[in-house]
Amino acid sequence: MPLLNTAGSEDTAGMKIYTVAEITRRIRGLLEDGFPAILVRGEISNLTRHTSGHIYFTLKDEAAQIRCVIWRSTAAGLSYQPQDGASVLVQGRIAVYEKGGNYQITVQSLQPEGLGALQQALEKLKKKLYEEGLFDERRKKPLPPYPERVGVVTSPTGAAIRDIVSVLRRRMPGVTIILAPVKVQGEGAEEEIVAAIRDFETYRNVDVLIVGRGGGSLEDLWAFNDERVARAIDACSIPVISAVGHEIDFTIADFVADVRAATPSAAAELAVPDRQELLQYLQNLQFTMEHGLGNGLRNARHALDKLARHYAFRQPEMMIARLRQQTDELERRLIQSHAFRSQLRGQQLEHLRKRLEILNPQNTLKRGFVILRQNHRVIPALEKLDDKITVTAEFYDGWADMVPGPTRKK
Repeated sequence: MPLLNTAGSEDTAGMKIYTVAEITRRIRGLLEDGFPAILVRGEISNLTRHTSGHIYFTLKDEAAQIRCVIWRSTAAGLSYQPQDGASVLVQGRIAVYEKGGNYQITVQSLQPEGLGALQQALEKLKKKLYEEGLFDERRKKPLPPYPERVGVVTSPTGAAIRDIVSVLRRRMPGVTIILAPVKVQGEGAEEEIVAAIRDFETYRNVDVLIVGRGGGSLEDLWAFNDERVARAIDACSIPVISAVGHEIDFTIADFVADVRAATPSAAAELAVPDRQELLQYLQNLQFTMEHGLGNGLRNARHALDKLARHYAFRQPEMMIARLRQQTDELERRLIQSHAFRSQLRGQQLEHLRKRLEILNPQNTLKRGFVILRQNHRVIPALEKLDDKITVTAEFYDGWADMVPGPTRKK
């Protein structure tokens, strides 16, 4: 490598030395002059609306991507508002941002061409799961009012876990947080998320589960649009809160989960009650009980004073005499009622005795009737008589065995 001559603009080999700014300006001139007006087709990704009113996004296809910017003045006049996943035609010019050394398209107009590949896949899966009933509100499980253990499925290094832990510690310091660290984007993220959900389901060591990550582009959030993740959430018997992205981001996981939170922080607020609010509620309840008890005692004391001034307490002997008379009257009625019932039951027993006497087979036998049996069975008719078997005849005063002769009917 030739040594640089810092004293001039040429090195020892006579080559010109450029500054970074000179190179960037040369490149800027080449690009901007070479592409004064262009029309580019691509899919929008990583769209950001800045507070200044400018819109930034990436335009991509299967092989490459390029940054784009829509200045506020142009954005205000757009008839179509760009969105992540949309396939568009962009008209503009190439510009170089010298400070960052980047080139980009300054968009002058754009028009939609339809949904991009990712958005089409998302809509197709959403329709499929909706028709299967995975979004049905009747499948949603209620969140536990006072959970002791909260499970979290997210990246261990992202802002989401920091927000969740911060909110949980502030609202309910005693709650136990169990983190299942997973990748939330990129290759293998879906498998890790599914495995973590199933592990919580297997061990049942938490009362509620938060599944999510921070915001990002459609590609960044794609793991939470995966069908396997959606079905794992749906099959989980633990109530699941989906906390994916920012408030404007919606994923398949949001529709399948029992509760959708706008942000990870909001998910933590939904997961546990606020300790200070609970303490305030208990204090109010205590005050209400004490106030109610005090009123009850005052009312009871007032009622007691009123009774003490009552006529009955001023004439206790008359009250006792009246009660004695009422007791005697009740005793007389009780005795009469008992005697009447005893007489009625005696009559009923005598009637039953006479009926039993009439039905007594011994009385029938005394009138000259006989009961015939063979093999200990009563012979009710002549046709039931077996002339080969001994017949036992029962009289009122005993039994006799006889051998039957030939039978004949009337």
